[in-house]
Amino acid sequence: MPASPSPNLQWPIGGGECGRHIRERDWAETDLGPIDSWSPALRTTISNIVNSPIPKVLTWGPKHVMLYNDAYIEIVGGYHPAAFGKPAEQAWPEMWAFNRDVLEKAHRGQAVAFRDHPFVVARHDTPEQVTFDLFYTPIRAAEGTVDGVMCTVLETTQRIAAEKALKESEYQLRTVTDALPILISFIDRDQIYRFVNRYYEEWFGLDRKDIINRPIREVIGEEYYQSRRLEIERALTGEPIIRETSLPCRKGGQRMVEMNYLPRIEADGSVPGFYVFSVDMQERVDHRKALERSNRRFQAAIEAAHGILWVTDAQANMVHDQQGWSSWTGQSYAQFAGQGWMDAVHPDDRAAVREAWRQASASREVYVIEHRMRRHDGVYRNFLVRGMPILNDDGEIVEWVGIHTDITHQRAAEAALREQADHLARQVRHRERAELQLRELNENLEARVIAEIAERRATEMKLAQAQKMETVGKLTGGVAHDFNNLLQVISGNLQLLSKDIAGQLRAEGRVANAMAAVSRGSKLASQLLAFGRRQALEPKVVNVTRFVQGMDDILRRALGESIEIETIYSGGLWNTFIDPAQIENALLNLAINARDAMDGIGKLTIELANTHLDDAYALSHDEVEPGQYVMLAVSDTGCGMTPNIIEKVFEPFFSTKAEGKGSGLGLSMVYGFVKQSGGHVKIYSEPGHGTTIRLYLPRAMESEDIEVVIDAAPAIGGSETVLVVEDDDEVRATVVEMLSDLGYAVLKACDAANALAVIESGIPIDLLFTDVVMPGTMKSPELARKACQRLPNLAVLYTSGYTENSIVHGGRLDAGVELLSKPYTREAMARKVRHVLNNRAQRSKLAPTAPKKFDVPAFPTPVADTGLSRVDPPKESSVLLVEDDELIRICTAEILSDSGYRVVEASNVEEAHAALQANPIDVLVTDVNLPGHSGKELASAARKLYPNLGIIFATGDTTGLAELDVENVQTLSKPYNGEEIVSIIRKTMAGGSTTNSEKTARPN
Repeated sequence: MPASPSPNLQWPIGGGECGRHIRERDWAETDLGPIDSWSPALRTTISNIVNSPIPKVLTWGPKHVMLYNDAYIEIVGGYHPAAFGKPAEQAWPEMWAFNRDVLEKAHRGQAVAFRDHPFVVARHDTPEQVTFDLFYTPIRAAEGTVDGVMCTVLETTQRIAAEKALKESEYQLRTVTDALPILISFIDRDQIYRFVNRYYEEWFGLDRKDIINRPIREVIGEEYYQSRRLEIERALTGEPIIRETSLPCRKGGQRMVEMNYLPRIEADGSVPGFYVFSVDMQERVDHRKALERSNRRFQAAIEAAHGILWVTDAQANMVHDQQGWSSWTGQSYAQFAGQGWMDAVHPDDRAAVREAWRQASASREVYVIEHRMRRHDGVYRNFLVRGMPILNDDGEIVEWVGIHTDITHQRAAEAALREQADHLARQVRHRERAELQLRELNENLEARVIAEIAERRATEMKLAQAQKMETVGKLTGGVAHDFNNLLQVISGNLQLLSKDIAGQLRAEGRVANAMAAVSRGSKLASQLLAFGRRQALEPKVVNVTRFVQGMDDILRRALGESIEIETIYSGGLWNTFIDPAQIENALLNLAINARDAMDGIGKLTIELANTHLDDAYALSHDEVEPGQYVMLAVSDTGCGMTPNIIEKVFEPFFSTKAEGKGSGLGLSMVYGFVKQSGGHVKIYSEPGHGTTIRLYLPRAMESEDIEVVIDAAPAIGGSETVLVVEDDDEVRATVVEMLSDLGYAVLKACDAANALAVIESGIPIDLLFTDVVMPGTMKSPELARKACQRLPNLAVLYTSGYTENSIVHGGRLDAGVELLSKPYTREAMARKVRHVLNNRAQRSKLAPTAPKKFDVPAFPTPVADTGLSRVDPPKESSVLLVEDDELIRICTAEILSDSGYRVVEASNVEEAHAALQANPIDVLVTDVNLPGHSGKELASAARKLYPNLGIIFATGDTTGLAELDVENVQTLSKPYNGEEIVSIIRKTMAGGSTTNSEKTARPN
């Protein structure tokens, strides 16, 4: 039996709260019995447990009575103090199932351990998930038997939760950083990579497993490490650093990066390491260098052009340092700031400068003026000034950017040329006066013979010159006459129509647009006459698209309803330096030739695109300069031409038309105009497959002389199903993606055979979107034909990268085909697809298109609306109207009758002579060219009958009227309107006090 403890000894010594429980409790009534009966092994173990800072619990005896220390109280929680001294099964019931098995092993002498073992316990009245590290140690008595088991317990719940959160945080960090195209890493205080994102693998070509846990020195190399060593050490002290540097890349060479060192500073101020964020900025650097080069080129161009570049705000105030202006004028910033720059402008020119600026600001158009400006040495020089307004999104002017170009030498040269021309003209006049005096003084026969010989020589020279100009003369005489007659018919009928539709705004708008077309046609005819006299062209910097669009109405009227017109525009069309009136006339000529080739029925395609003629092309074609051009192509579906005809088609007088159907000068005029403008003409044709004529107009680098309105309508998609047929994999993928992004359901095929298989599968399809040129035996037109047979409501849209859009070798596309030319934008494709689908689905419901609005001056209103009829003509005033064109005669007669005149009509000279004999006539209105006779001769004969007769030549060909021997005549150029003819008749009659109608005498 063990010796009883001394009554004066308080056991166990220490042990905190649990030691006190042992000392104060009466253990006689427990399963352990009185405390003085406890075995030495039990007492020794308890002494160790209660004084240990580590949570420990002892189960003793067959009922496993629990005894533990203060550190274990946190583990047992709310079960304390009731659990102290109770059997384990009663003290902590939910743990008993686990402890029972473990205690059995321990009582057999087996030490058992568990790491991070999970439990669900209710130690605080509610279930909670916990984890413990458990170490079970058998406690043996002196006899070697196992009387109890000591368990050391370490709760790891918080550590496990923290590790889990850390892993989740690292996973999220890795997920986020792996998606970024940025080099992201973390380097600890030992300068070892602890984290790198996926972009390190792309940049360095290394597996990140080969980077993590390696020193930075090994990864980036000794040389590069030494260049960064100071920055690394500074970052480890907690200093953030940003710098630009070059970094080797596996793609080749060095790339500039922006490197950010971001220290990681803990709550206690320590720096365990730092993050490195490296952003690739090579493209930014390249762009910056390119911008600098561009700026240098721009500045060099300005200096080469002897120009002064300037910038002002919207109110014409100079607000920044203008180095070029200051250097040329000698003004300091304080002197030219605001509108102080106006002091350098010549005082006599300042008012014009202000007015030109006011007009340009109001219209938001280019500011153009010529004025004198004082140089720093006080000398005034001439400058051509152009300023471009910079607009914001609301269309308001933000600032002006412009250039002053010194043209002093140019103006001096022009003045010298004018002086030379005046001197030559004076010499000619002196010579003519001398010759006249000589003829007057020498009346003898010899002098008359000499004069006759001189006159014959002059006549021969004129004849030679007339023969040289015969081609152009026929062009100007024939085309101008016929075209002006046509315009007169249109103009007259429109004026009569305007009275019938007065008050109908929609109809009046259409008539106004048509009158605008008449005016433009008249301008074309007058410019043709000027060209026939070899006058200089008037080229401008234009975009041909504007004029082609503006000619839509006149082209449709000229070609008729049986000819379909399709116009194809490429995006980003360049400007060209060309005479706008001449290019319009050339296009009209080509269109009319195409109409005749198609016998009035077919399709006309007009295409505009940018192109480049290289050196090889220029060597194989005469008079062609390599460079950039704007191509205007006109294609028809007519009969085509053989190679023999193509060789002669541009020759003057050559024509395939029947006698009297054309002069054969249309293409010759087009060819000469384009060549004169520095361009090139090319013709393509096959018998039975139509003709394409391409005009290559030289590109202009200057800004357009008129404002360009850009269609920026938003792209609109749909939900229909589109079958894309394209053999190029990359193009097909791009188109499918664009259409899908617009909301369409998209099917795809690599050739026509596969596309037909998709169509025959029964899948509902709304639109077939196919390339024109496809591999395989089946071509796109055949695919479209078979597809429409199987799906009658199918819409078809072709696309092509070639200009031969109306001619396909081996077969022509069906009438009504829709074509989208490559390359095209997303917006262009979206609008074209919607247009084709809507036309197919709602063709029968389409409303008529609204009339075009032309930006041209308003035309005079019809006679009935001008108030001309308020001034009554003289009583019984009569007008003899001689005109061989029936429509012109009828329209003009009705206008004059409505104005109060008595009109006598005649279609030829014979009828006119009969009318003069039968009726008293006050005014004769006649054309110059009448069938078989001359209007000049008719006027001379009529003046003999009526000496006071007013005579008006209404004609489209005014050549030779200056040599007319009839005095006091008026000339009215076709086309004229009602106001003009009534006004000139009144002017003519105002020259005499009485009318022939008031005379009683009749002509003999």
